[in-house]
Amino acid sequence: MNIKGFDKDLKCRDFQFEVGKTYDTGTIELKLCSDSVFHYCKSLQSVHSYYSCKNNNRFCEIEMLGNEITDGEKFGSNKIKIVREITGEELNLLKGLINGNTGLFNSGGCNSGNCNSGNCNSGNWNSGYDNSGDDNSGGYNSGNWNSGYDNSGDDNSGGYNSGNWNSGNWNSGDWNSGYDNSGDDNSGNCNSGNWNSGNWNSCNKESGYFNSITPKTINIFNKPCNINAWEKAPKPNFIYFKLTEWVNDKLITYNYKEAFQKSYNNLNEEEKKIQTETLKALPNFDADVFYEISGIRI
Repeated sequence: MNIKGFDKDLKCRDFQFEVGKTYDTGTIELKLCSDSVFHYCKSLQSVHSYYSCKNNNRFCEIEMLGNEITDGEKFGSNKIKIVREITGEELNLLKGLINGNTGLFNSGGCNSGNCNSGNCNSGNWNSGYDNSGDDNSGGYNSGNWNSGYDNSGDDNSGGYNSGNWNSGNWNSGDWNSGYDNSGDDNSGNCNSGNWNSGNWNSCNKESGYFNSITPKTINIFNKPCNINAWEKAPKPNFIYFKLTEWVNDKLITYNYKEAFQKSYNNLNEEEKKIQTETLKALPNFDADVFYEISGIRI
């Protein structure tokens, strides 16, 4: 369908149109964004870029009767006919305002792509924009449960991540709170290794800068510890927590200590007993240091 947008008076660029009439610019050489053509698009979503669907603008189906020129999205012809005005349910259908969607240009419904309050989503329950995944409050995500933007992974609160569970940006790995990491679990930036708190490291577990060799010792509870002892020690599950979660279709964000304490408090008494013993068995365990970090008194 060829669709042309107008203002509330059925004018375009101050030229008055009427439904049912034919219009000819009288020109042979066609150029977009000039008076040599009448402009239109092939979809309402494309027209929306020029005449917003969020106000009192009007939209008509037109017939192209002359020559045509296009840049791939916008079209123009030197002769058109205003066939009819698009209104009512047909207009709402073209806007995507169906099946529980309050945003524009969403496809699908509560189980197949509906209930979006943002725009241009093909997934479900999105309050952001241009998401193909589900439960995103940010925009342009192809993954799920993202509050950031341009993520192809899941559960990211940062932006431009292709990995998962990142609170930083531009990560291709997982569980990064830093930026531009291709490894996992980095709180520093620009690391290709894992578990780095420093920057530009290609090794693992480094707090310094520009290192390629993994250190043999690391600080655990503010004291040196052989790195192999740390790697072999069992870790309690509750120390792995998320800073964001979805509750009743609403994204909740916690600060660091809130998330730490929530993870621990979600354990039942038996689980707390077992995981507390596991925590205390970690190398150099110090209850005061742990409390300072987590707010949890063990």
